[in-house]
Amino acid sequence: MTYHLDGAVIPTGFDVPVEPLRRAAHFTGEPGCIAEARTFAAHFLQRLRTEWCATIDERTDGAVLLVVSELVTNADRHSDGPYILELEGTDTALTVVVYDSSASLPRVFPRDPERVGRHGLEIVRALARDVTVEHVPVGKRVRAVLNLGAA
Repeated sequence: MTYHLDGAVIPTGFDVPVEPLRRAAHFTGEPGCIAEARTFAAHFLQRLRTEWCATIDERTDGAVLLVVSELVTNADRHSDGPYILELEGTDTALTVVVYDSSASLPRVFPRDPERVGRHGLEIVRALARDVTVEHVPVGKRVRAVLNLGAA
């Protein structure tokens, strides 16, 4: 049961969700899609706070939005078609998955502070607890899992 007091949600302990919150969005690659993906992720984080009573601090919030930006930007730049962003989360973890039509897998390059660009996967790996990249029948899937809540 949940009580509402002046718009605030007060969990009573009896209203724990059973299934993770899941949402997906399709992007065409037109200008503005990356910003739309970030907005989609920000709304998803707010729903996790409300529905799962997730504690997501400002730093984690920024890390999630950066991971979404990097993965969607890579899909936008390196695929020949639309891409899909899937988000799945609970109060402890968030999974970000991006599907695109390119069969070319991203690479992590050796650290080089003088290199311009090509740091996306390096950034995602630094922020996520787990990153996987794999071929799927129509291209590839990049999946990053981030911890939420108190560290």
